[in-house]
This record gives sequence, C-alpha cells and structure tokens, in this order.
Amino acid sequence: MARLPTLFVSHGAPTFALEPGRAGLLLQALGECLPRPKAVLVVSPHWVTREIAVTASTRPATIHDFGGFPDALYQLQYPASGAPELAKTVMALLRDQGYQAACDPRRGLDHGAWVPLRYLYPHADVPVMQVSMPARLDPHSAWQLGEALAPLAEAGVLIVGSGSLTHNLYEFRMGHDAEADYAWEFVHWARQAVRAHDKAALVDYLRQAPHGRRAHPTSEHYLPLLVAAGAGTPGGEVEVIEGGMTHGVLSMESYLFR
Repeated sequence: MARLPTLFVSHGAPTFALEPGRAGLLLQALGECLPRPKAVLVVSPHWVTREIAVTASTRPATIHDFGGFPDALYQLQYPASGAPELAKTVMALLRDQGYQAACDPRRGLDHGAWVPLRYLYPHADVPVMQVSMPARLDPHSAWQLGEALAPLAEAGVLIVGSGSLTHNLYEFRMGHDAEADYAWEFVHWARQAVRAHDKAALVDYLRQAPHGRRAHPTSEHYLPLLVAAGAGTPGGEVEVIEGGMTHGVLSMESYLFR
C-alpha cells in the first residue's frame, strides 16, 4: 500500500472524550477519509519510561489516568485490539537503529491514545499500540525518534504523536474566561514553522517561538509534534486541522504530514 501520512493530534483535557467540539468532528472526518491503516502507533506524553517500551497486549485495557473528572469519563472504554506481532517488528526496528527497546505485554492505552482515537476510529476496529517516550527525550531526540519510526508508515501503520500544541496546566486549572492571546501567538508561529518544514525552529522552540516557555512550561506535550514531524515525508504537504482553543489556553490544533 502507499505510504501513510503521519499525524500530530492535540488531545486536550480528558473531557475531550465527552465534548468533541470542532476538533472531534474534524478528527472523525479525517478518520473517514484516510486510507485504512493496518494499525495505529501512538506516542503519548502519558507513558514515559526509562528506556523505550512498546505495548504488546492482544487486548489493551483503557487506562483512565486522570482524576477529578465526571464519573461518565471513567465509564468510557476503547476496546481496540492490540498489535503484538507489530510490537516485535517495532522493537527490532528500534534496536537496529541503536535504541534500547523492550515489549510490555501488560500496558494498556492511556488517554493520550484512546481519547483522540474515539473520534478517528470510533468503532475501535483498528489495532492500536503505543511506544513510550523515554525519560531523556528532548526536542532533537524526539525528531530522531520520529525518523526511526518512519519506515512503519511505508508498511501501512499510522504513526500518531499525541500531545497538545499549547499546554500550560497551571493556567488551565485557574480557568480563563477568554482565549489567551499568547496561546494563539504560539499556535500561529507553530503553524507557520510546520508548514515550512522548519526543523531548526521547531526543535529550538523555547528560544524562537513567541511565549514558548509559557505555552509549554514542560516539554512533554510538545515533543509528540516533533515525533510526528520527524516521521513524516521530508518536504511533504502539511494539512492543518484547526481545532480551535479550549479552556482559553489549550490549543486543539493538529497537523497531518502527508
């Protein structure tokens, strides 16, 4: 089959699973028009390990890795099958490129995976696996990890970096009545850099982006963008999925790297 695109998706707050808004509708439409993948591979900031781990469960559990939200959220399940044979392939691919990698047969799907997948593939009928983020991951090595995973797109795997284009949890918890200008300024910068395939700027976002540190006081929700970009076709078309802004400061913008 033809090479699949790669996707960066902003998964927002866990309540995104109950409140699709514009972003959910756009992801659902995207899932309907994409070539059907053999499997989905998700890199999420909600699974960080010392060295890279790969899920190898045949039926991964739905992990509700959050607290203080409505009861209905904890009742949601995403009963997709796993991809244990693919996990072996991914582990071998990473080891061949110098990574230490191991399979985890017990790990389920965290909300960075199953929440956006509820919209992309609402019937949970595509196998899903995750690759953890190593604890020492930084912007440069996140891009390299994407490049290491890129051959999987040639084999019919949809590589998804799931994070958040802006992610200031302190401001999210404080609550905002209006959308913050700084968050939009960061979004507009990122959109331009992604479209231009400006790797240097995207990797050096803390110095080059407006309000980079405020948009991302910590980097873990930004790094999946670099994984997805690194896995994409160099110089290929980039489709912007304008999901808007939620809670005043959480961008729901996503990017498809064709």
